[in-house]
Amino acid sequence: MSGIHSVGYRFLSLGLRSWSISFSGEGNEYPRAVIAASFDSQLDIKSAQSIPSPIFTTSMNLNYLSIILLFGALFSCSGSESEATSDVETCDSTKTKACCMPGGSRASMLAGPSTSDTTVTNSNMALIPAGEYLQGSVDAFALKRESPQHPVKVSSFYMDTHEVNNADWRRFAEETGYKTIAELPVDWEAVKKLLPPDTPRPPEENLRAGSLVFAPRAGITDLTQHLQWWAWVIGADWQHPLGPESNIQGMEEHPVVHIAHKDAKAYAEWAGKRLPTEAEWEWAARGGLEDPMYPWGNESVNTGDPKCNFFQGTFPNENAVLDGFQATAPVGSFEPNGYGLYDMPANVWEICSDWFDDQHYNTYSTSEVTENPQGPAKGNYRAEPWGQHTTIRGGSFLCNDSYCASYRISARMPLEVDAALNHVGFRCVKDVASKN
Repeated sequence: MSGIHSVGYRFLSLGLRSWSISFSGEGNEYPRAVIAASFDSQLDIKSAQSIPSPIFTTSMNLNYLSIILLFGALFSCSGSESEATSDVETCDSTKTKACCMPGGSRASMLAGPSTSDTTVTNSNMALIPAGEYLQGSVDAFALKRESPQHPVKVSSFYMDTHEVNNADWRRFAEETGYKTIAELPVDWEAVKKLLPPDTPRPPEENLRAGSLVFAPRAGITDLTQHLQWWAWVIGADWQHPLGPESNIQGMEEHPVVHIAHKDAKAYAEWAGKRLPTEAEWEWAARGGLEDPMYPWGNESVNTGDPKCNFFQGTFPNENAVLDGFQATAPVGSFEPNGYGLYDMPANVWEICSDWFDDQHYNTYSTSEVTENPQGPAKGNYRAEPWGQHTTIRGGSFLCNDSYCASYRISARMPLEVDAALNHVGFRCVKDVASKN
């Protein structure tokens, strides 16, 4: 396998130390990314993340001789201006990179959502007025997938004032018995379709339930190697955000994480709500402002008091924690936007209902208004054509201007439908006519 622009396969670490993958990034070929079986040692995620209690009950030495993801940049970044017209989207390395989003899929295996009676668990919803705006961006950080700008009209709707939190999700899980994708074993029959044909089946113990956790290794200097800060951790799920020895005691108000698209959709249907479209999310994030870069306006995220929960310092090893939070923050910890919506920028990525197509904006008229766009009929992410991706918005606690500025209103990223991570969550919306 050589010359691959962006690799999104999920590779199972099977004790092999010579699985060499070639991919391109930053305008060059990188014949590297040799996968070691367990990164030569057990990773102490507690020390890697410096997460304060009560998340951890004991020191966590988690062996990931299990499942490791090799990811190409979701942004498919290339710093070469000469590559700006490539078939697969490229971006200037000085603007933004694939900081906090790995690509790759978690085997899809959940059945349909629970058919519990409709219950609105989060009554804190804000009325978002109808309006018209230019969707997309041409700002200095904008990626090609955010253009061209095009006029969009959105009908009025209600949106949760905050992201679904652990208390909300627990109520749902207890009432329905629902299990997230991260809580279920990996389906090898589904996963092997995304791997090279000669990939051996791993031991059953390596196919246990788990999820992706941000756990940077020390001394990272090569920011093209995403394996260095993402780990597949067996036992990681919404109740154990960093692995089986972690918990969510005292974190009831933190956004629920390790949620895949199917999980978010199941919750929304149970609650009598739905996931927002991209157009609704972007309109709501503006908070009534005229073409702002951020939900608070155009002032730099690095200026003044902390405006959101993002990564301050040198990504991915040195988070100065100037905002007070190493990882997720309780919902509502920062000032809301003009519509009373909290945490629209950063904290956790928010899952939308649209399929992701990195060229979809090209299908819209730049002169005639499109009303209530629902996104493409199917996903089309050319950097990872083997997967099906939905769209996420808002950025997360891992975003940083030096590497990822996705707390911008127009930023849009792909997420494979069965992928779950510890910096992805969601909020819901509801049609005006149907709100209780």
